[in-house]
Amino acid sequence: MVDPTVWREFGTPLSPPTGRGPLDGMTVAVKELFDVAGYPVGAGNEQWLAESRPATSTAPVVAALLEAGAAIAGIARCDEFAYSLAGTNSHYGTPPNRRAPNRIPGGSSSGSGSAVASGEATIGLGTDTAGSIRVPASYLGLFGIRSTHGAIALDGVLPLAPTFDAVGWMTRDSGTLLAVGETLLPPCPPRLFEQVIVSEDLTALASPAVRDAVGAAVVGWESDPGLPRVERLRLDTGGLAGWAHAFRTVQGFQAWREHGGWISRHWDSLGPDVRARFETAANYTEAQWIRAADEVRRIAVAIDSLLGDDLLLVPSASSVAPTRTEASLGGTVIEAARAATFQFTCIAGLTGRCAVNVPLPTTDGIPVGLGIVGPRGRDLDLLRLADRVRAAGIAVGWANARWPGVVTARDDVLDSRPTASDPGNITEC
Repeated sequence: MVDPTVWREFGTPLSPPTGRGPLDGMTVAVKELFDVAGYPVGAGNEQWLAESRPATSTAPVVAALLEAGAAIAGIARCDEFAYSLAGTNSHYGTPPNRRAPNRIPGGSSSGSGSAVASGEATIGLGTDTAGSIRVPASYLGLFGIRSTHGAIALDGVLPLAPTFDAVGWMTRDSGTLLAVGETLLPPCPPRLFEQVIVSEDLTALASPAVRDAVGAAVVGWESDPGLPRVERLRLDTGGLAGWAHAFRTVQGFQAWREHGGWISRHWDSLGPDVRARFETAANYTEAQWIRAADEVRRIAVAIDSLLGDDLLLVPSASSVAPTRTEASLGGTVIEAARAATFQFTCIAGLTGRCAVNVPLPTTDGIPVGLGIVGPRGRDLDLLRLADRVRAAGIAVGWANARWPGVVTARDDVLDSRPTASDPGNITEC
């Protein structure tokens, strides 16, 4: 039976591949922000869907997956207008979290992630503005990537905040995550990363469960000579709230600029949490936006000065997924989780950097994600590194672990995928 909280449209397949290639036999759950020829964009909102016309063409990023051999399994639900990290939707319900059934899946690419975690799709295609790939990947125990801003064209994708919007995807294993990247990203000769920065000051902002899992991962990382060396730094985290505020201001101003005309005529069509965000966004002035945009540029320069070509390890989310009971309270509960997570996810957004989530082993089985923020344009190198992190046993994927109650029919195929190739001679892209 098709789960309507996960899928808006579902087929066997919905759209067949248009070519042959490295993604042969794989299926894609497409977030309902992407154009798929013959189907309207729904944006997670019933009224928007009712007023939308079928797309006349397929978004280039989706077309590239089809040309590489993948089929579209279906069009997956998302949080309204992608303006949420929770994965809840007042119109269609909350998709399941197979690893933690009493917890939410995270959003806004909630349906795409849930479909992959449930074994109903190989690839969950989505967008990441403020964490909409990395948070569901963390909550669901998946590998996921937010690509470098602008590295993959967003033609045929409904925007939220163009300054921060980026294409991303989720998979159950690191080999498939890399295979998709090799399909969508410009080719780049492999280069090794030399150093990864870790700050206990940053990690301390997360919940105890997340701190413990990330701390154990760092210890494992330090003991593996095949991974970039760890540099521990003390960082002043007092400015993070200001960073997140600047991000939210630019995001909100642009979200209202993109959708305010329609929303001002359809306020009652929005769920309470998303409506509250748009009400805030509607009140941002151009002067506030200009100041915030200037602050974003200043912050980006500061982060770039600190990181250079190094990596940064951070929690992908501030806590494990909230319970469904907690999420049902909405309001302050969801906003508190969102604000805390923003302190980690905004770092990649503010700088346009790529970032991956790798799922960590935990004692109680509730998923926790480690975020690895990489330099702009080195997405493929970051994906290769994620594969090495998995091979080192620091990350745990669905292909090398059988989680109770989860469909893993393709695990034999996923296990057989090659790991990242030897970097060989290092050259500049």
